[in-house]
Amino acid sequence: MNNYKVAFVSLGCAKNLVNAEQMMALCRNAGYTVTGDPEGADVAVLNTCGFIESAKSEAIDGILELAELKQAGKLNKLLVTGCLAQRYPDDIRAELPEVDGLLGTGSYTCVVSAVERLMAGERPEEFGDIHRTYEDGERWVTTPPYTAYLKIAEGCSNGCAFCVIPKLRGKYRSRSVKALLSEAESLVRRGVKELIVIAQDITRYGLDLGDGTTLAALLTELCKLDFHWIRLHYLYPEAVTDELIDVIAREKKIVHYLDIPIQHANDGILKAMRRRSTKAEIEALFAKLRAVMPDVVLRTSLICGLPGEGEAEFEELCEFLREQKIQRAGVFQFSPEEGTLAAAMEDQVDPEIAARRVELVVDLQSRIMDEYNEARLGACMEVLCEGFDADGGCYVGRTYADSVDIDGRVLFTAAGLVPAGEFVNVRITGTSDGDLTGEIED
Repeated sequence: MNNYKVAFVSLGCAKNLVNAEQMMALCRNAGYTVTGDPEGADVAVLNTCGFIESAKSEAIDGILELAELKQAGKLNKLLVTGCLAQRYPDDIRAELPEVDGLLGTGSYTCVVSAVERLMAGERPEEFGDIHRTYEDGERWVTTPPYTAYLKIAEGCSNGCAFCVIPKLRGKYRSRSVKALLSEAESLVRRGVKELIVIAQDITRYGLDLGDGTTLAALLTELCKLDFHWIRLHYLYPEAVTDELIDVIAREKKIVHYLDIPIQHANDGILKAMRRRSTKAEIEALFAKLRAVMPDVVLRTSLICGLPGEGEAEFEELCEFLREQKIQRAGVFQFSPEEGTLAAAMEDQVDPEIAARRVELVVDLQSRIMDEYNEARLGACMEVLCEGFDADGGCYVGRTYADSVDIDGRVLFTAAGLVPAGEFVNVRITGTSDGDLTGEIED
């Protein structure tokens, strides 16, 4: 086997990153030199997202940047993998001749043979069965030593009207408890302290297996391992059971930060989205969660501008947010993705109006987040230190209420050295542009 230098660049979500980590491990085991720097590489593997317009634009920009390296003689071959390759192979062939090979979402495990074929002068293109991918392979974990993702399932069978993911990732497939516990144990040995449990929908974990396996049971087993925090992304509201709530409330390692994508709060829009919850059911769930976990921090995803969303529907969403005071939210403009039901709906909302609604919700949520931060003043909070910011002259970390890369931070001072990955108690003394500030307490 040749010792090629293979560079990996992964775009999009954490689930996509896990696939990149699997490909990296396969290449390393094949004897290749694996790097994150495409300059000087024999092959650059760009693992793409193709979910919505902004993700597609980012992926195309990534291809063009690597194409410039090729043109300058600083990169030999370019292999594009992931959702963009799966969704638009014809367009890539026709419009991006710089791309030398394609692997769809059903063919991640073909990366080694693809590299060999590229270097032999061939143009590999593999599009395997997206409903039967192999998810239990070794990974080269690229997150900081103290944090790692555990992808418990692949694909999605929910069929939301606005979403193309089932066509890119296939039907929902749960991994076995045995495989997941084995992988989790390897992460413990690596020194991981924060385990982030991910899937397109973790609440439906095990239902497809037909053997009684549930997310609640899996979490109970994961809590027996030597993690400090276990974080959950994403829980669909209609599938959150009382058993699951009991486990989350009971197990001290599971942080009371729950990412529950609701998308909207108007029943008509929810129905058009093909969501399975009503506003009343969402409100009841949030009330139940807050009753058993008063410190729970909720995160959600919201879409503005779905076809049929008028001023009344939008105002109902805003009023819901004012009442519920969800502490964390990702707000997105509706993207009419070809192949989805929503793209063909009547009463499409003018994109400028949808963009303005996004701005209004972001402003509303910013005020809610500021209120949450102000309420933390004077509190002593457990913080996971992520390192020292030399420019700011302080340490940077996260509380249980802050997930990786998407939420706020805690900027704190300390008299002594605080290693990255250590949990410390920080007295919150102020706020700064959405972040908390404080000082370490002995």
